[in-house]
Amino acid sequence: MAPKKKPSDTNNKLIAENRRARYDYAVEDTLECGVVLMGSEVKSLRGGGAHITESYADVENGELMLINSYVALYPQARNFGHEERRPRKLLASKREISKLWQAIGRQGMTLVPLKMYFNDKGRVKLLLGIAKGKKKADKRETEKQRDWQRQKSRVLRDYG
Repeated sequence: MAPKKKPSDTNNKLIAENRRARYDYAVEDTLECGVVLMGSEVKSLRGGGAHITESYADVENGELMLINSYVALYPQARNFGHEERRPRKLLASKREISKLWQAIGRQGMTLVPLKMYFNDKGRVKLLLGIAKGKKKADKRETEKQRDWQRQKSRVLRDYG
């Protein structure tokens, strides 16, 4: 059997990315999930009309749901369109959902969407991050490290 590829190894078409998530949260683990969508939502996503910056995932009634994500209306689907900010079901195994439920409940973690993309088969996938919120001092520390790495690379490039 061929080894399973990681989400970052494949050539995926990026739909939406939450760049702010890595700044606001310390991401400890990631999980790739499928998304249950209507036809007009898929058409809209192919056009690039999605935002996941204010969204989050939660376990409700034993199901993993993506809450507050925005998918723009598809103009050609007049009568059979979709709601822009409806909760969308995420596809994951029961074992993964129970692991996420425990992480949220006991350890005070949050489920933050990092990327939404089309995989090699053309299916919409969502990369979820199991994360813990950063305090202001932690954010300053990561900024200092980022600035130091930038300065170090400049020095090595110039005098290298």
